[in-house]
Amino acid sequence: MLSNVSRANGTRRMRPTAIATLSLSLSLLIAAPIAQAASPATLGTDDIAWLRRDSFGLDTATVAQYRALGRKALLEKQLDNRISDALPAPIAAQIAGYESFYTPLFQLLTSIQQEQQQIKAMPDGPDKVAANKAIQARGNQLGLEAQQAEMLHAIYGQNQLKEQLVWFWLNHFSVYAGKGRVRWELADYEQNVIRPHALGKFRDLVMATLESPAMLEFLDNAQNAKGHVNENYARELMELHTLGVNSGYTQQDVQQLALILTGVGIAPTNGKPEKFPPNVAPLVVKHDLFEFNPQRHDFRDKMLLGKTIKGRGFDEVKQAVDLIVQQPACAQFISRKLAEYFVSDNPPPALVAKMARTFHHSDGDIAQVMRVMFESKDLLADSGKKFKDPTQFVVSSVRLAYDGTPIANAQPLVGWLNQLDQPLFGRITPDGWPLDSASWSSSGQMAKRFDIAHAIGTGNNQLFTPIGSTARGAGFPMLTTRLYYDAIEPDLSAAARDALSKATSQQEWNTFLLSSPDLNYR
Repeated sequence: MLSNVSRANGTRRMRPTAIATLSLSLSLLIAAPIAQAASPATLGTDDIAWLRRDSFGLDTATVAQYRALGRKALLEKQLDNRISDALPAPIAAQIAGYESFYTPLFQLLTSIQQEQQQIKAMPDGPDKVAANKAIQARGNQLGLEAQQAEMLHAIYGQNQLKEQLVWFWLNHFSVYAGKGRVRWELADYEQNVIRPHALGKFRDLVMATLESPAMLEFLDNAQNAKGHVNENYARELMELHTLGVNSGYTQQDVQQLALILTGVGIAPTNGKPEKFPPNVAPLVVKHDLFEFNPQRHDFRDKMLLGKTIKGRGFDEVKQAVDLIVQQPACAQFISRKLAEYFVSDNPPPALVAKMARTFHHSDGDIAQVMRVMFESKDLLADSGKKFKDPTQFVVSSVRLAYDGTPIANAQPLVGWLNQLDQPLFGRITPDGWPLDSASWSSSGQMAKRFDIAHAIGTGNNQLFTPIGSTARGAGFPMLTTRLYYDAIEPDLSAAARDALSKATSQQEWNTFLLSSPDLNYR
């Protein structure tokens, strides 16, 4: 504990000196990156900077892992997916208790359809209104569970590089919880679509999202059929997921891809067996809830990106995806977005080009592309200048403040992202949340971050109060730990040190540290 922080005064009221420091802190936060100073700790400044890019934020386990393995071995184990996904037992039990995770998606969607049919048959009146509210509340709860589970994985996941990629791909292949049944499908989307492919081949990731109920419903391809063509998913598949805007494809390519995707949809969940004529039955493709229905498919030949796609069913889809992800524009687009997230708002063109070449030569191997980026000197060239988005800010703050302590109530985490205008699965448009600093560094955003830092730093957050309990959990955190002195204190800027010196209690000190420019930049 710093000597000028009072141990006796535990008040949570902000004093005049604290208010003045807040004003200084907020102004510096927008303008000032982390000062780089020589570090007397075991880990040097370069080591800490690398870890802050490799993880959502420092905690004791991450630093110990780095010290034990070294940078090269740690990176290899992460990229090879040889670090366990196991979560602390209380966290794993919490997620396992969520209905959206212990109930198969087919069963969830079947139950909602049955309930909707029963409600439809009810006479108008208060009972029908109550039944509709109940089914909406259940859907909201399932969506909340998916949000909480993703936040808990981000905080406690041992392979922090993979956890960042899971968040990155969830944002890249964005779906909106508020549309139709999507909130019922979010847990499946995170657990069975994105997470298993986060470090694999990009082509496999695209195919997994293409076959996922959440994506098919969000971008309307479940409605795409011969004679009733819907181009929404075809357009976003090229513009947002693979090639990027102004990459050479035309409106005709969008139309042709939409025809290729006719019949790609979701199996019925009404309990009635499907019957297909003998001539088309062999062309039916099913994976869990995914279904390619040849009766809804346009079997004409198509021309996509200058190549002829012979009309033959679902194989057209696989050929089209192969063709799209092999385009140079795809390698460039995905490499730049990864570099924008991990390196800089304006990543060096030479680094992006090298990543794109690796993407092309490795057949879109995400781990190999990440290796190029994380072994590059460019990764840390702008150390301390990459501003954290809301998710990075919340996760890193909780990881540091409650180092390894299992959270009993994840709802405040979701609430904080809502306050910071970046709700998980809350982007209405399919482009995902922006990755640049300017989108998240307004004065209003900074004030909200200070409030959240205050909630975490004072313990006024209910993270450790189980839902339904009236007993308060853990108090305020003690951030003046060995981790702080080894990995944070040596590189603090003069402005941060000055703000901390004005704190009048441990709670204020915690708040000033978490809201400082140093901990809002990566």
